Amino acid sequence: MMNESIKIEENVKKVLSEIAAGNDRGEKITLVAATKTVPAELINVAVKAGVEVVAENRVQEFREKTDLIVGARQDFIGHLQTNKVKYLVGRVDTIHSIDSLRLAEAVSAEAEKRNVSQKILIEINIGGELSKSGFTPDNAEEAFFAISALPRLNVCGLMAMLPKTEDENLKEKLCLQMRGIYDKINLGGGGLSVLSMGMSADYKTAIRCGSNEIRLGSALFGKRV
Repeated sequence: MMNESIKIEENVKKVLSEIAAGNDRGEKITLVAATKTVPAELINVAVKAGVEVVAENRVQEFREKTDLIVGARQDFIGHLQTNKVKYLVGRVDTIHSIDSLRLAEAVSAEAEKRNVSQKILIEINIGGELSKSGFTPDNAEEAFFAISALPRLNVCGLMAMLPKTEDENLKEKLCLQMRGIYDKINLGGGGLSVLSMGMSADYKTAIRCGSNEIRLGSALFGKRV
């Protein structure tokens, strides 16, 4: 555990140093630690090393670990079923994975019930992959305005997962397309501040092409099951 803790601390400091200059637009980059299967004590090592935001992929893991994590904002980044929103609304800072109007409506209804405002990101399936959920790039703007009209939701930004590919040109093209969608919504008065794009295998490309939030798991904690 001691050696693992030292490695995590080194990894966190390395990434924070890499992103300190901001993205290609001069925006500050937020590092989100993706903590699926990571024990709470190791998450806290990352937090002490400088991670300010941690995020779970699974509702059950969030519920098990949330009270054990000290000093970090807690988000949710996994696929979310409507029957589980009750476990997250008002308990996590931001839900990153709003991938349908139906899910947005369920989160809105739960937020109304709890009398809270819930921060969310809208998920865009930028690669058009059948294995991934989310709105298409073509209906991203329409989805933003429809979801923004729902009560008790604070739409902070957009989220995307890039395809697993070695094609650097494709990754750059998709990142720039996402940035274009983000900028277009803001030109229309959207008020977005978060473009969450880039994981352990592609975060450097994402930052170079306009991302201002990255979600890293293995780059911080090593490979996990």
